[in-house]
Amino acid sequence: MVSSSHEALHRIFQKDPTLLTKALQKVLHVPFPEPREIAAMNVDLTEIEPVERRVDTLLRAETDEGTYLLVVESQRKVDERKRGSWPYYLSYLYEKYRCEPVLIVTTQSSTTAKWASQPIRFGFRGWHSMTVRPLVLGPDNVPLITDERQAEKDVPLAVLSAMTHGSGPQAPAILESLAAALRTIDPDSAAVFVQFVDSCLADPQAKQMWRDLMTAIQYFWRHPLAEQVREEGREQGLEQGRIQDRQEMTLRILEWRGIQVPDPVRERVMSCTDLAQLETWAQRAVSATDATELFAEG
Repeated sequence: MVSSSHEALHRIFQKDPTLLTKALQKVLHVPFPEPREIAAMNVDLTEIEPVERRVDTLLRAETDEGTYLLVVESQRKVDERKRGSWPYYLSYLYEKYRCEPVLIVTTQSSTTAKWASQPIRFGFRGWHSMTVRPLVLGPDNVPLITDERQAEKDVPLAVLSAMTHGSGPQAPAILESLAAALRTIDPDSAAVFVQFVDSCLADPQAKQMWRDLMTAIQYFWRHPLAEQVREEGREQGLEQGRIQDRQEMTLRILEWRGIQVPDPVRERVMSCTDLAQLETWAQRAVSATDATELFAEG
């Protein structure tokens, strides 16, 4: 027995499911396609066991136009399951906080960026009940910051540039400009940014270059990540290992920066056994325009 208008207004469609499509077509004039079959489903949406659902980063932004929840999702590859989870996150957050959620996807892949930027639409053609339009930050729109002055003006953006493009052909210029810019901010913040970039560099050569640059300007060693590298050095257990590392690092920095290394310069660096002197040369290699500048007096 129907006991309320609330119950009646939905149970009538259980009685005659085709009535719902007729109402859409003839009352609302919505071009819903003619169904081949309609079946009643279990209306209980309760999850018996809690399901863990987490977004990567959630920020609350207060603006003159209102409060927004910024949902940041880091996406490495195409994942069609996100077509369900992203809309769920947004609707859940709105229901919980009654603030407008905004979905932002970050990726290092152009293919993933193109996929993620496609609207997620639920409903039928011509009339969507829900549309989710992610904002995507990826290689195709994050700027390439290869200029030291530009990096200094906005260090966090330069960090994002390195995290996004750090494995591409522009990696040396990007990492060098960021390394220089890090000198202009407080060391603790710089150490955190160093870790962010290090974690995003998938290319082994780019990662080694970044660590060499950071060692040369002595920021890398302020971060706990350096303990791992120091431990590796201790395992070698020889002073000679540290000397050889600085010799090779100095030459690598020059080569990665596109600076020609004449044989006399290479021989002088590789024959030096003074660790302090090698440290000085490695620091000079970061900004030198000619290989012989390593040996400048004063």
